[in-house]
Amino acid sequence: MSEVKTIESIPDPGRTIEGLRDTGYSFETAIADLIDNSIAAKATKISIRIEHTYRGDVRLSIADNGYGLDRDGLIRAMQYGSPERPDPASLGKYGLGLKTSSTAYCRRLSLISRAAASSPALMATWDLDHVISTRKWSLQVSDEPDKESLDHLDKIAILSTGTVVLWEKVDRLLRVYKNPMGQPAAKALKRYRENLREHLAITFQRFLDTSDDRAQNIEIKVNGDLVDPWDPFQKDHSEKVAEELICAEGIESSCCIRAYILPRREEFPNDQAARVAKLSSNMQGLYIYREQRLIHKGDWLGMFQEEPHSTLLRVEFSFDHKWDDAFRLDIKKSQIFLDENLWTYLKDQFLTAPRREANRRYRQGRNKNIRQRSRGPHEESNTNIRNNEAE
Repeated sequence: MSEVKTIESIPDPGRTIEGLRDTGYSFETAIADLIDNSIAAKATKISIRIEHTYRGDVRLSIADNGYGLDRDGLIRAMQYGSPERPDPASLGKYGLGLKTSSTAYCRRLSLISRAAASSPALMATWDLDHVISTRKWSLQVSDEPDKESLDHLDKIAILSTGTVVLWEKVDRLLRVYKNPMGQPAAKALKRYRENLREHLAITFQRFLDTSDDRAQNIEIKVNGDLVDPWDPFQKDHSEKVAEELICAEGIESSCCIRAYILPRREEFPNDQAARVAKLSSNMQGLYIYREQRLIHKGDWLGMFQEEPHSTLLRVEFSFDHKWDDAFRLDIKKSQIFLDENLWTYLKDQFLTAPRREANRRYRQGRNKNIRQRSRGPHEESNTNIRNNEAE
């Protein structure tokens, strides 16, 4: 029998780093992945800047006041497949998110960090064009960080530790616009900021809500504007109609499943409350949380089709890191694959009664109590008219 020899087969740096740009990140999920790192570093303040430079280029930076990194830590963080975090509950999971989410949109990624209040900040940079030209995994490390990034860090982490993620050579955000300084491009960048605020409001709702003690509290600003939390279940107005804890052999924790039915539009106390609830067909379904962070929202994972009669039903599914292997969480932390038995149980048993009741309420409304029946005969129709006008 011939002897089997092993050799070291190093992937081509240029082709690999270019190929990893296409991992399927949307802009919003890319930024959320970076915020995961800030939360893992115990940051309490996170500041995002998205702006045009005077040359018309897009520049994005995210600064936080979390634990900083020394030189070795900075290099490890920028390594593709960086070492596993000591805390398995960390929102950062695979050691790839910082790099793949960033280079999905930019060709030059820098990490600037200060490990101690008295220490100077350091910078490490992946420049894709430099990697391709040198044909080496050439990480550039500097003792002289980008000045604007350092200013951003000093504003968010005054005389303390902190980190900045910097995107330059952003080539995949506004690439359809010939004139990057024109009005259409400026409007597009504004829409990106608005959509990002909305995405972060729901993704990190439990972190942003200071009254929610399930997660550490953080503050996020986008171009100086505070991101307010948005609760998909609208617990001040909805009704919890089902709840269950799911256990599995060999897993030392349980999943929590709760079904909520929201009021019909005319049953909200006012127009503003109805608008905030975002009652539409594409908001129904399962909202899946890992370690209190939303990773998947608003569909039925193939169990049912979206239909208007289920608009009022939203289902919370929460689990911790101990279920990661069972659910095969993807690299973007935006999709999971439920165990077939659990999927079948949800579809055929747990959701049966909530779907039936949500359907009934969509058609007929809540059962009116005595107080509601005593309202004036035209009040509900007037509310209907106001809501329709607002919509």
